[in-house]
Amino acid sequence: MNRTTLSLIAGTAALAAVTGFATLNEPAAPGGDGTAKAAAVLPVERTSLLCPAPSTSDIAETTYTSFTPVTKGTGSDGTAELTAATEDTGEDDASNGDGDKNKDENKNKDEKKTDKTEKAEKPVVTPKAPGTPATGDTSGGDSPALVGTAEGRSAPGWTVQETTEVAAGTGRGLQGVTCTPADTEFWFPGVSTAADRTDYVHLTNPDDSAAVADIELYGKDGAVKTTVGEGITVPPNSSEPILLSTLTDEKQEDLTVHVNVRSGRVGASVQALDDKLGGDWLASATDPSSSLVIPGIPADATAVRLVAFAPGDTDADLKVQLASPTGPITPAGHETLHVKAGMTAAVDLGDVTRGEAGSLVLTPTGTSTPVVAAVRVLRGKGSGQESAFIPATGPVAARASAADNTAKGSTLSLTAPKGTAKVKVTASAGSEGGTAVSKTYTIRSGTTENVELPVPEGLKGTFALTVEPLGATPVYAARTLAADKEGVRGFTIQTLPDDRGTVEVPAADEDVAVLQK
Repeated sequence: MNRTTLSLIAGTAALAAVTGFATLNEPAAPGGDGTAKAAAVLPVERTSLLCPAPSTSDIAETTYTSFTPVTKGTGSDGTAELTAATEDTGEDDASNGDGDKNKDENKNKDEKKTDKTEKAEKPVVTPKAPGTPATGDTSGGDSPALVGTAEGRSAPGWTVQETTEVAAGTGRGLQGVTCTPADTEFWFPGVSTAADRTDYVHLTNPDDSAAVADIELYGKDGAVKTTVGEGITVPPNSSEPILLSTLTDEKQEDLTVHVNVRSGRVGASVQALDDKLGGDWLASATDPSSSLVIPGIPADATAVRLVAFAPGDTDADLKVQLASPTGPITPAGHETLHVKAGMTAAVDLGDVTRGEAGSLVLTPTGTSTPVVAAVRVLRGKGSGQESAFIPATGPVAARASAADNTAKGSTLSLTAPKGTAKVKVTASAGSEGGTAVSKTYTIRSGTTENVELPVPEGLKGTFALTVEPLGATPVYAARTLAADKEGVRGFTIQTLPDDRGTVEVPAADEDVAVLQK
């Protein structure tokens, strides 16, 4: 092997260990037998997460929960921290010709920035060693977005849950989101500019240089003309909430948002707030695909609305099925969904789960055409209704975790649409005490089960759940948190895509061995 190849392998292995994204298959050596070497699976060495600003409500109460599962092969050292994404440009308060008016505006902005900076001086949560969750709280409407970094043994599978309770007003109820890595493209089917909705796209830039992003909207008739959706600048180390109704005058119940980052990278989440139906966060849907799974629809859902978008030039015809505890079911009257190219389609499925666990499985009826999809779920009736969102998600390839669980307020939903699967679920030690415990479940092909959760022995505080498939059969997972207060069935749902805590790198190379020391 020549020196150039050695350098390439070393560089790729280093990138893989840090990001979890890089892989490299070493070419066969000249004159060799061509047999590929087995790849070594190593834990990633660095993970970054971004948490959006939780709420603008003065009565909001937010809890952050940090958790890293125990991973074999890590060293003894590791750190994790969350800091405020607060821009500090160093610019003065020049009036730019607008006199006292501009000075007053700058003064108000500075006061708000000072409030957020003061609130962020102390870490909102101090992560603990792998295997034990750590929690922290904030209150009010001036809590900033957070930028998190974990290294060493704290990096593989690191997850942070942001959960907010709002007692009254627009978006009242329980709002939850899993903090996400930065990326360059995001899809959000299910947003709205209807009169009773207030939807924000939160863009958070973790880097020291500005990011530039475009926000595109697609409705029932195709692309929606926007006024300022192109070239949105997100300053370094800061977060920008973009109110969708300021991008267009059109009022549409069902829209799809596409965030495309031209320069740099950002974290993106949508906060969807309703005047009457509460609100929640809508996480980015998985990449466009001809087959999708939307796991974890609550058994007591009173209304389910499916929203899908076809980003290409070809219409999509989707077969709609519900993976129930007994097997696949086709919703009566909603056997298929036609999605026109470049347009958003929506359909009300009603109380499709009818008191049982369920997950939606979308597959092509003919030609495979990539789509993105999500559902809005309602629980309760009348004035006691609240909403949550579930985007289509990827399978748990090796492992995924969800933090901030309680013994009575959490539901874990597992589905295996393509074959029978065995799944190991571990309940971590509690944030204030307790001993971890694991349990193995068998999920039959084409079914969804809300499994009976293992609970840590001697539990004090909250705990994390870690899901690990014991085989190659695809498994999809979602976790529901519930907190009923004053007749309102507050709830929030997070999917559990793979945590990408490990990466394959070429084995039996000296360069890789050095990285493992």
